[in-house]
Amino acid sequence: MRIAVDVMGGDHAPDAILKGAIDALADLGAADELVLVGPRELVEDAIRERRVKDPRIVIEHAPDVIEMKDKPAQAVRAKPQSSIVRMAEIGAPGAARRCDVVLSAGNTGACVAAAVMYMRRMPGVQRPGIAVTIPAFSGPLVLCDAGANPEPLPAHLFQYGIMAGCYAEGVLGIRRPRVAVLNIGAEEGKGVDLVRGAHDLLKSSSELNYIGYIEGRDLFHGVADVVLTDGFVGNTMLKMAEGLATSLMKVIAQEVASRDPELILRLEPVIKSIYRKNDYHEYGGAPLLGINGTCMIAHGSSEARTIRAAIRNCRDFVASGVNEAIRARMSASALAGEERA
Repeated sequence: MRIAVDVMGGDHAPDAILKGAIDALADLGAADELVLVGPRELVEDAIRERRVKDPRIVIEHAPDVIEMKDKPAQAVRAKPQSSIVRMAEIGAPGAARRCDVVLSAGNTGACVAAAVMYMRRMPGVQRPGIAVTIPAFSGPLVLCDAGANPEPLPAHLFQYGIMAGCYAEGVLGIRRPRVAVLNIGAEEGKGVDLVRGAHDLLKSSSELNYIGYIEGRDLFHGVADVVLTDGFVGNTMLKMAEGLATSLMKVIAQEVASRDPELILRLEPVIKSIYRKNDYHEYGGAPLLGINGTCMIAHGSSEARTIRAAIRNCRDFVASGVNEAIRARMSASALAGEERA
């Protein structure tokens, strides 16, 4: 398997990205290749400094960088030699020495734009969506979309239901996942046009295990396995959940330490275990579903361990056959190619 990593993407690039990629070599097989996309001299110097000599490392020269502040679509067109664009090019069908999966922690909008422009969408897919796995007490759930499409149509959410359902089955092992739409209330008539329109489409589908609306407080209560929303709300909720989890762990540790310093030593392994289960760094990247290839998007604040976990996720995603399942279900769906308002 060939895995391409955007060395220049992320708040802590290139050092954290390179360290995570090099650490991930321990998780890869002898026949795998790690394609590091970025300025050749910079990557070569970093590898030399770390005294790494591994034939599985390949450098793909990309001298330019799309910054986090850049406007996505405009930057993709203006910077054809950027690491994000070059990464998408080698992840496209028919590319010379094509990579099986590409990974970036860079500008999310630019990653989506480059993937759509060069890797293209699967037949019938109107808009790709980012599917993020969120840990919950009752088990993991999939939130889609988490930032690719902030202004979707109802038909886009319907398609996210199909694609995220395939992901929940193939990667998380959830049989017949329960699909829900995030809304401000569970009552039939509530919500804006987007959620009501998506609700009608999903309710009419016999292939999805659609259970209706859920509210934000139900997200972690095991009510649904796949939750659909627009990219703006999804990304906001995701980051709020990440911040809340981190804050709660700190509050619990401080409270216990202030009451009984010896108790905190006994509870430390438990607290660390709980934190790891809710730490987004442990989950790595999230797939951009609906792309004709495999594009994984990691958090902008990714650390080395995030990138290592994301590379493991890349291998698991490709091996799961999720894209093949999506193609089959999109082809079988009577609504897959229809524009619905």
